[in-house]
Amino acid sequence: MIRHIVLMKARPEVSEAHIAAIFADLHGLKLPGILAIHSGRSHSPERIERGYLHGFTVDFADWDALAAYQAHPDHRRVGAALVAAAQGGLDGILVFDLPVAGTGP
Repeated sequence: MIRHIVLMKARPEVSEAHIAAIFADLHGLKLPGILAIHSGRSHSPERIERGYLHGFTVDFADWDALAAYQAHPDHRRVGAALVAAAQGGLDGILVFDLPVAGTGP
């Protein structure tokens, strides 16, 4: 399994409702190989998010499923909305792909 982790530093004028709508669109993606999607705002007691207060994870069956998701027009639509809401555009987004449960690169 591959866990796709995305963190976003939102522009100050972007409302929580707008971010929630982007995440709702993300949750609506029904693409092969998606096992689970989780999203929301950080509630970390450590408070070291450094402005990356919103994020989501998508669990994929394998690297091929992640690659298909990245190329899919629905992903590109949601991704464009996320970039538009992020402070500095793409500079306000972090992505980390983590193999989980013994899957290899």
